[in-house]
Amino acid sequence: MKFLEYTPLDSLNDFLSRVNFGERTIKGCLEAYSCKHTGTDKKLSLSLEYEILDYLGKSSDTDSSSPTDYLLCRSSRKTLIYLVLTLYHMYPDYDFSLVRAHQFFTEESWDSFKQIFETYMFEASKEWVETNGGNSLLEALYKALDEVVKLSECEIYSYNPDCDMDPFLEKGSIWSFNFFFYNRKLKSVVSFRFCCVSNLVADGFLVDDVCYNDDGEIFDDMDM
Repeated sequence: MKFLEYTPLDSLNDFLSRVNFGERTIKGCLEAYSCKHTGTDKKLSLSLEYEILDYLGKSSDTDSSSPTDYLLCRSSRKTLIYLVLTLYHMYPDYDFSLVRAHQFFTEESWDSFKQIFETYMFEASKEWVETNGGNSLLEALYKALDEVVKLSECEIYSYNPDCDMDPFLEKGSIWSFNFFFYNRKLKSVVSFRFCCVSNLVADGFLVDDVCYNDDGEIFDDMDM
């Protein structure tokens, strides 16, 4: 896997580097990678292949939550290996084999991604239009992704690990999403992670031993 620099992603990354709304900040990052093996990728890919095959061997046929049918296809396993290798290159100090990362990928559609994006990035989208004018943030994102990986040919995946197994999760995180746009023909993938972080927690204004309810009561007075 090799990191690729693309100008269409630069303006979006500049904007999404830090959109501050006072008590919270929305951040995002787009990264493009070639799926050609470099360095230790071949060794890692073999290790991941064995890991997935071992998982298939241990999975119960009665386990309805097990994605065994999908993983039985070699091309599907190869896709998941590329996605996990992308994670390795994004976070080289994190061992994704320990968390069986392949279990946390879900295939998505553009419509499902769009719904999540428009819901959670609503305020950032308003800020984008006020700052840049013209097209909406989603339209700018679509155009950039299409230039880099041709969206019509892409498979879209979300990565949703458990909280304690998520290297993307930042201190004070309110919500976060991780998507991957994979073009099998071009052998390239674009990762897109975006999140909302409480500035109160991140800046240390709230002590660490404060209890937070799962329903996020502390953020009830914020516009979401």
